Amino acid sequence: MPKPVQIAISITILLTLLLAACSSAKKPVVVPEGAQAGDLILKPCTFEAEKVKYEADCGTLVVQENRSKPSSRLIALPVVRIRATGPNPTEPILWLEGGPGQENIGFQYPPSLLENHDFVMVGYRGAEGSVVLDCPEVDQAITGVGSDVLSEASLDRMANAMRQCAERLQSEGVDLEGYTIPEVVEDMEAARVALDYERVNLLSESYGTRVAQIYAYLHPESIHRSAMVGVNPPGHFVWEPDTVDAQIELYADLCAQDTACSARTDDLAEMMRAVAHNMPRRWLLLPIDPGKVRAVTFMLLFHRSTAATVFDAYLAAEAGNPSGLALMSLAYDLIMPSAFIQGDLLAKGGSADYDPARDYRAELDPADSIIGSPVGVLIWEPASQGWPVKLIPDELRQVHTSDVETLLISGSVDFSTLAQFATDELLPYLPNGRQVILAEMGHTEDMRNVQPEATERLLTSFYDTGVADDSLFTYAPMNFSVGMGLPALAKIGLGVVVVLILVAAMVVWLIARRISRRRATQAAARRIA
Repeated sequence: MPKPVQIAISITILLTLLLAACSSAKKPVVVPEGAQAGDLILKPCTFEAEKVKYEADCGTLVVQENRSKPSSRLIALPVVRIRATGPNPTEPILWLEGGPGQENIGFQYPPSLLENHDFVMVGYRGAEGSVVLDCPEVDQAITGVGSDVLSEASLDRMANAMRQCAERLQSEGVDLEGYTIPEVVEDMEAARVALDYERVNLLSESYGTRVAQIYAYLHPESIHRSAMVGVNPPGHFVWEPDTVDAQIELYADLCAQDTACSARTDDLAEMMRAVAHNMPRRWLLLPIDPGKVRAVTFMLLFHRSTAATVFDAYLAAEAGNPSGLALMSLAYDLIMPSAFIQGDLLAKGGSADYDPARDYRAELDPADSIIGSPVGVLIWEPASQGWPVKLIPDELRQVHTSDVETLLISGSVDFSTLAQFATDELLPYLPNGRQVILAEMGHTEDMRNVQPEATERLLTSFYDTGVADDSLFTYAPMNFSVGMGLPALAKIGLGVVVVLILVAAMVVWLIARRISRRRATQAAARRIA
């Protein structure tokens, strides 16, 4: 395929789907001269989030890279405290973002949380600060080789890239054993002490809920209340194919109850299985990589709105139009290299949930699964061969009883952190815990954005009174309808490219014609002379 075609379609995907992350230059975070572990240097600042500017304090927290080694070097982490807007603030809210492999400085919740609480963000070691575990080797390798990103050759390339990244980071002086969840917890505790807070509230999402669980075990006296959104108990950084299948089956049941969806298929899950196992390898000029399609499928199934676009693309493919799958295959190369800070993901996720006895390739991609666990294969199979995993202590890899007042918030169709995990594996260990399961909602963005006023009431009531008021939530059935789906976008993108090529060809033809006429005129003039 011509390179201009690839570029033009890539731009269309970026602008339309908004799936590629935008990044901006940031000031480097450095360890101040003469600083000691535990030092926190703050100054007044303005922090902007969601186009709103907040009065805040910004600065740097200095910590050891590896607290188990007295001679460990110091690293620096960014810290932002948005000041409470009310006159009598109570316990602050300490934010724990999802990941691993994601940054922690960001405010996406209702400003009403600030009425009674400071909002504190401490950068995640390995993802922010003076040491970031970037792996450009892995970012390049993750696009794969050949026609299937999940092939043995592609996974071998990923493993080699992970090995190269780890060796490079270590040669640069990075102690990879210092980038674990317990160390993140101690960073948060160091910030609490430095900010002179007696206790803090925790607000965590996804991976951040695992940080919150270990925090409650190591420092229960430091926590007032803890709200976890998209709960991830120990062992669940590995996405299992049977749970992925179960969530697709749940969507199939919802489809059967939806008039428009059921009119297009008798069984959504079996339709997806048939398409995934018999995927066409090309649409017009665009190749279709089945592994890339399955990986993007899994990521888009996290949330209700994007899940609907996946089902629409698969239904179109079943009807003989695989254009949406081709767009997903192409989008993979734009999404995946920037989806995670790979070294941070591997260091923290591997040290917490890696199992050396598992055959990840065989277990996460069984032949009878609907789509398998494609992103799980991409992460865990290469990591088992290429990343130097050292597990954190066993006691930190299991659930413990906690008396901390805890609110668990789950979506019933969450592909990443199933509600049942929180119900069965964590809630029984929380004497002062409660779980709210939101019907037909997916991962964290759904719980923030589908009914924001209800989420606001739920969180503010819990932090302010200890009673989680979920009365504003109303049943919002899954909407399987899409406006402009992936097949339509693919055709529009191709149409734009064709027009651009035709226009370019016309311009070239006109220029060539003008040059030819000029040469003919000059030749005639010379003959006359």
